[in-house]
Amino acid sequence: MLIGEHKHTIDSKKRLAIPAKFRPDLGERAVITKGLENCLVIYTLREWERMAKKLEELPSSQSDARNFARIMLSGASDAELDKLGRILIPDYLKSYASLKKNVSVLGLSNKIEIWDAEKWEEHKKKTETEAGDIAERLKELGI
Repeated sequence: MLIGEHKHTIDSKKRLAIPAKFRPDLGERAVITKGLENCLVIYTLREWERMAKKLEELPSSQSDARNFARIMLSGASDAELDKLGRILIPDYLKSYASLKKNVSVLGLSNKIEIWDAEKWEEHKKKTETEAGDIAERLKELGI
């Protein structure tokens, strides 16, 4: 299971070392794409296949469904882990997420998010202060 928060850096060749504890779950290949809130998301191949299937099943007659599928699918890229467990972050994804050198790598059960470190700290602080209200709104979902 992918869990935890890790601080890492992107090197001058746009490579990011995936935390060692995440590598067995990812395997040698994964998929990286645009996430919500301008972060990046890394999926295992199995999880990506599930996500792609859900996107394919969205009603093409609905504008929001088409646009969401476009963003997720057109923004996706294969991510191969090298022998040192690093992946290359394509320029367009690095730009989308405003990634600089320092990043936060988050394990979220079945996927990994990559955030610019400063943006993650801001987002995390805001979310933590609203946690009670968020939990109250999610009560309807059984959480």
